[in-house]
Amino acid sequence: MTVTHAPTQRRTTPAHPTPSVPQGLAPSVAPNWFAAVMGTGIVATSAAALPSGLQTREFAVGAWLLATALLILFAGATVAQWAGHRERARSHHRHPVIAHFYGAPPMAVLTVGAGTLLLGPGLIGPQAAVTITWALWGLGTVAGLISAFAVPYQHFTGALGDASRQPDAAFGGWLMSVVPPMVSASTGAALLPHTPAGQPRLTLLLALYGLFGISLIASFVLITQLWTRLVQHGLPPARLVPTLWIVLGPLGQSVTAANLIGRQAGTAIEDPYATALRAFGVVYGLPVLGFALLWAAWALALTLRTARSAEGLPFAPTWWAFTFPLGTCVTAAAALGQATGADALAGLAVILFTGLLSGWLVAAVGSLNSLRPSTRRPEPPTWAYTI
Repeated sequence: MTVTHAPTQRRTTPAHPTPSVPQGLAPSVAPNWFAAVMGTGIVATSAAALPSGLQTREFAVGAWLLATALLILFAGATVAQWAGHRERARSHHRHPVIAHFYGAPPMAVLTVGAGTLLLGPGLIGPQAAVTITWALWGLGTVAGLISAFAVPYQHFTGALGDASRQPDAAFGGWLMSVVPPMVSASTGAALLPHTPAGQPRLTLLLALYGLFGISLIASFVLITQLWTRLVQHGLPPARLVPTLWIVLGPLGQSVTAANLIGRQAGTAIEDPYATALRAFGVVYGLPVLGFALLWAAWALALTLRTARSAEGLPFAPTWWAFTFPLGTCVTAAAALGQATGADALAGLAVILFTGLLSGWLVAAVGSLNSLRPSTRRPEPPTWAYTI
């Protein structure tokens, strides 16, 4: 099994080499595995956001249950790794690629929590759904804020090694650590009606916009760095090309957040601010969704170009980038469609959802195939460092 440490591994060696990958779930689990939970969970919440006439609720419930099962499995394996393979667990936060994916576990928790409130009441009861959602939202938000601070701090101080500081080191995964606060902003909007009226609800509303800003500005800075890297140095190694799709995450999630929070703003704050915040969702969301669609076209074209190249597009957990980021564009289009009443936006959400399902199938089939022995690969590979 070849271990790729960073986009610049061809020229440099990270300061903290990765130990050999042992076999087994607990020894080999890593933060990037939680991208599968995110990708499956966004299928559920995206299906729930589609026009009601499509009758997608039962499908959405099934996807949410699968995401919940994956979250429990990977979380349990992570706990077991810290208990029995502590050095292995500690190595993740020094890895110049994997460290950025510490944003995945918080987003996985937040996504499952959002599905619990949207789809869980019919199975576990409304009160239990609200209670669980609050717990998951609080856990995911705290973990996401830690990720948004700690991973860039590690990067700034050189703890991720020289490879992460090369001119061509930037890749889409750099966004993973700073996007969780945006997911908190988006999913927290649904909790506003379940917050006591008055100062508690107003405080939550203001906090959601603060979380929105943390992620938005950091993401815009990193997207410009990725653009510069692509223009000046070309594409990253084939295994990292799917991470170009991650750019859609902060774009689509910010549009979703702006509209979902704005929709609930009137329950916490009076006019003219309530009306202004609701309008902000549309005024901000339409141009950003337009750019997201342009980036999606680039990402698709570059992914297909890589797949047709001599090297091809070898499987890696980065394939799950075909799911969650595109799913945020589904929820963005659906939210804008509801805010404006535009059938075209509702139709766009359905088209994007078709693409999301295709991406999920590609990632899921690739994941399952990677776990099977073959004549070329007699032992099932572990997932952790195939990125």
